[in-house]
Amino acid sequence: MKKWYVVQVLTQHEKKAKKAIEENRESQGMTGVIESVVLPTENVSEVKRGQHRVVEKRVWPGYLLVQMDLTDEAWSYIKGIDGVVGFLGGDRPTELSEEEVETILRDLEDKQSRVTQRHQFEVGDRVKITEGVFVNFVGTVVEVSFEKGRLSVLVSIFGRDTKVDDLEFWQVEEYTDDVLS
Repeated sequence: MKKWYVVQVLTQHEKKAKKAIEENRESQGMTGVIESVVLPTENVSEVKRGQHRVVEKRVWPGYLLVQMDLTDEAWSYIKGIDGVVGFLGGDRPTELSEEEVETILRDLEDKQSRVTQRHQFEVGDRVKITEGVFVNFVGTVVEVSFEKGRLSVLVSIFGRDTKVDDLEFWQVEEYTDDVLS
C-alpha cells in the first residue's frame, strides 16, 4: 500500500507543482508509483466592494500531499519538479500515519463540501474601525449581515453611544484589550 507524504513547494506554486507531478508521471514511468496528489483547499465566502463571491483558498499554503511508493526514482522525480522545495522530513521523508491521513482527508472533504465565512464577526465582538470617518474608534458589533458583507458597530463619541451603520467587513478588524506591560 502506498504511503502519504507532505511535499513542500514554493508558495503560490502549489497548483503548478500539482499539475506537473500529475501530467508528467506517465512519461517518466511513475504511474504505478505515484498514486495521487492533493492540494488542500477550502471554499471561502467574502464580500469585496459590495460584491459577494466564493473563492478557493489554500488550507496549507506551500504544501501538497502525495500518495506514493517512496523509491529513489520517485523521490528524484518529485524533487525535480519546478517549485518543489522538498519533502517534510528532509533527507529522510516522514510518512503520515493512517490516522493522520484519515483525519486530514475527512477534514478536507468537510471543508470542500461547504462554504466558510472569511470574516467571523458576531454580535458582541469588539472591533476597531480601520477605514472611513470613524477610523481608530473601538466599538461593539450590534448587527452582522453576512449576505451583504456589512455590520453595524456601537461606538462611544463624547460619552454617548452612537451606532455606525453599513461598515463593510474590510473596514474593521478584531480588537483585543491586550496592553503591553
